[in-house]
Amino acid sequence: MSSSNKYNRVLVTGAAGFMGSHLVDYLVDKGLEVYGLDDLSGGYMRNVNPKSQFTVLDLRNEAGVRNYINQIKPDLIYHLAADATEGRSHFTPLECTSRNYMGYLHLLIPAIRNGLKRMILTSSMSVYGNQQPPFTEDMPLRPEDVYGISKAAKEQATRILANVHNFEYTIIRPHNVYGPRQNKADPYRNVVGIFINKLLEGKQYFIYGDGLQRRSFTYIDDCIQPMAEAAFLDHLHGEVINVGPEEEITIKELSDIVLAEFFPDPADRKKFAPIHLPERPQEVKNAFSSNQKAKQLLNYQPKTSLKEGLGQMIAWARQIGYEKPKYLDQLELDSPNMPKTWKDKLI
Repeated sequence: MSSSNKYNRVLVTGAAGFMGSHLVDYLVDKGLEVYGLDDLSGGYMRNVNPKSQFTVLDLRNEAGVRNYINQIKPDLIYHLAADATEGRSHFTPLECTSRNYMGYLHLLIPAIRNGLKRMILTSSMSVYGNQQPPFTEDMPLRPEDVYGISKAAKEQATRILANVHNFEYTIIRPHNVYGPRQNKADPYRNVVGIFINKLLEGKQYFIYGDGLQRRSFTYIDDCIQPMAEAAFLDHLHGEVINVGPEEEITIKELSDIVLAEFFPDPADRKKFAPIHLPERPQEVKNAFSSNQKAKQLLNYQPKTSLKEGLGQMIAWARQIGYEKPKYLDQLELDSPNMPKTWKDKLI
């Protein structure tokens, strides 16, 4: 990092979650005073760094968040807390919007009042929607789901409020991050975690459609360093940066690698071949991003191959063991278009 004393107090939201906890570890190791916030809806206390100052708090609690920010007065915020459920957001639009957009404003407004210097906003590749990949940062925002809308709204609100109230910001758009600590118990997202957790249960997993959807997957270590460093580089103020490898792969090919890493015996791989189900509604077929800007501005160089990263994630997952999926009691829109895996709790 360019300067470890540039900021007095650093706040990471989503600090008990997958990406947030890895980021806290990185910042603590650099000697920063780190505060962490999480409502534990998708995170775990086992992920919390004991050297950070951690608080359980839901960003939808406007008064609670305001009081918290008034107390700690962070000058740098990494915002990772999110209801990161693209496909599910078609069926839970209110929850998605309140957790993502309104929760963010509950955080940002008191932070500005208390002297916020810089916001590192974690956005999403979902803001690009169904455009021609590889996605580049100069493309218009055309989300295809309510989750993507909430992320795009957060980006736009950040730009506007930064211009008016004079704080710096950088927007990071990671894509399909995986690795140790990913929430395997979420049945609505995290395809790699869902695949591995199902195998730990001793059952086949499911693929929506033909499995020829093309994606690019980012190992957690290759995402956290550029995200952390973005706060300490003055030339990144106002920039939007994709973070992730450019090599894309089909979901079917991903499945083949997961099975090969999980089962040394080819007979076992055949036994656990995935079950195909109908496509999910409004799912973008091909979604992957260019990382040329990250290479230019952040000297970004992904180091972990998909095979190596999946091997490390599987080793971690075996230590944790199978985790029972946590379904919502009820979705806001109970539709016949809901995936069968959710309706019948098959995951």
